[in-house]
Amino acid sequence: MNNALMDVAAGLVSGTIKVVDLSVTLTSETPILQLPEEFGWKNAWPFSKEEISRYDERGPAWYWNNIKCGEHTGTHFDAPIHWVTGKDHENHATDTLPPSTFVGPAVVIDATAESQADEDFLLTVEFLKNWEAEHGQIPKGAWVLYRTDWSKRTDPEDFLNKRDDGNHSPGWDPATITFLAEERDILGVGTETVGTDAGQAAAQDPMFPCHNLMHGANKCGLASLCNLDELPATGAILVAAPLKIQNGSGSPCRVIALVPA
Repeated sequence: MNNALMDVAAGLVSGTIKVVDLSVTLTSETPILQLPEEFGWKNAWPFSKEEISRYDERGPAWYWNNIKCGEHTGTHFDAPIHWVTGKDHENHATDTLPPSTFVGPAVVIDATAESQADEDFLLTVEFLKNWEAEHGQIPKGAWVLYRTDWSKRTDPEDFLNKRDDGNHSPGWDPATITFLAEERDILGVGTETVGTDAGQAAAQDPMFPCHNLMHGANKCGLASLCNLDELPATGAILVAAPLKIQNGSGSPCRVIALVPA
């Protein structure tokens, strides 16, 4: 019997391992990414729910609903096929990605202070290397989670932070994405913002660098995470499994982390 797995099971039972929910609740008010109209964002469905029956004449012993939303709604998974740069990879959709992609060690890069001081803060390679000097090198096959406490903005308008020139929220310097994908060979990145890129990412070079470069490298993304403040900088295990949608570009998912209590 595998002692490592039994140790995890024992830790879950005893409470020495805590399960942290990193997912927002899906409601009709859940913010979705709003891009310029030429990008077609208005065709994305917000989350909606329609009751089928609830212990009544429509179904006396059961309660269930129809649901409707875009693949990239709420806390969601981005597969490489989501972006044009990732379209030619093999096994790059939600139904064909190796299941090992959905589980890995998590590192949390805390840029809360910087993001509070500058809502357009871009995380640089220098920032990452300073983090590594304190916490150790980011391991191969890790999920890199970008903590900004942006998820604490519970008002949808404040969360999207949209002005005349578009959304304003923290993101990545393009060189940082290349560094993580090529030099650290991570599984993917996760953010607390509505998408994995900065609010002003349409003006970056390349446009939407996290999507462009991360998916181009056959890596994945997670967006609209929460409770990253409950995770240690290192030592957590992330579980993020999308729905197995045929040729899916992504899906809402329940992201959890296993954390030493």
